[in-house]
Amino acid sequence: MDTRQLLHELSQGAGVSGYESGVSQILADYLSGSVDEIREDPLGNLVILKKGAGDEPRPKIMLAAHMDEIGLVVTKIEDRGFVRFAPMGGVDQRVLPGQEVIVHGQVDLHGVVGAKPPHVQEPDEAKNAYKMEDLFIDLALSTQRAQELVSVGDMVTLLREPVQLENERLAGKAMDDRAGVALMVEVLKHLQSMQHTADVYAVATVQEEVGLRGATVSTYGIVPDVGIAIDVGHGDMTGVPKADTIPLGQGPGIGYGPHVHPKLFDKLTEIATEWNIDYSVEVANTPGGTDAYAIQVTQAGIPTVLISLPLRYMHTPVETLDWGDVKKAGRLLALFISKVTPDWVEGLRCF
Repeated sequence: MDTRQLLHELSQGAGVSGYESGVSQILADYLSGSVDEIREDPLGNLVILKKGAGDEPRPKIMLAAHMDEIGLVVTKIEDRGFVRFAPMGGVDQRVLPGQEVIVHGQVDLHGVVGAKPPHVQEPDEAKNAYKMEDLFIDLALSTQRAQELVSVGDMVTLLREPVQLENERLAGKAMDDRAGVALMVEVLKHLQSMQHTADVYAVATVQEEVGLRGATVSTYGIVPDVGIAIDVGHGDMTGVPKADTIPLGQGPGIGYGPHVHPKLFDKLTEIATEWNIDYSVEVANTPGGTDAYAIQVTQAGIPTVLISLPLRYMHTPVETLDWGDVKKAGRLLALFISKVTPDWVEGLRCF
């Protein structure tokens, strides 16, 4: 299986924040035997270690990409088996009507998200978007059977198979941030044929969508010398100012702002220029909302940088990316890791 096929499987996996074990297992099975260590920490982060070739103590580089996805949670089972729900993470209720879902109850149950159709709405209702409380899941079950199989607190994920578009474009659910997880795998594959001094900890983090929890505890556990958060940024699209987006197909975004150590930014852009790797600068004057923040402020502070994959239609079932950006970012990060030495890491302390 190549990394692109792995991304297909990761995208289809169920892993709402706090319940990522199924996705973690897909990744662990894929990497088994090709790295030095795979372990799960008490919160559920999957920590993958590829050791460097230098003398101990070696520099430690932490890559972090979150594997959780936004989803829904069951709040009530009503008559005729209709299920009410609440969001888990930043769900936009406007995209939910008509979606197919899986309710993860005693067994996985297919359902559809329904709402009162416009034909039977009151005039004022028809003018407004559906609210979350207007929506429900139809499981096509009797009240009794639904109550036997479904409980309040059960997770719900969207049922969506990735779609291969033209020109290496791929659309599907949970590309935020399973594309970043696939990127970490690309980096590890490159490093198999490269010399590198540093130990590389590739961490598939949990609970990013509900507060960066996974990155917080994993960074405390590893205490890396360099932290590299891998996430998605808003891809260029019609109706959105160019300055707020990253162009698809033209490489990753390299973060620039108070969340990014300037020497890491300089080194990554230097390598990208030397090796003719496309990239964009992603400027953020008020950073937050990615694992970069959690890594940066751990203990006495970790030199951190953010790598963003351009992604259109974030937090929808058709998040769209360009596979070429994943490949370019993988090569860039592997080359960067190969340049990290103890002396260079020591220099990060001096501005």
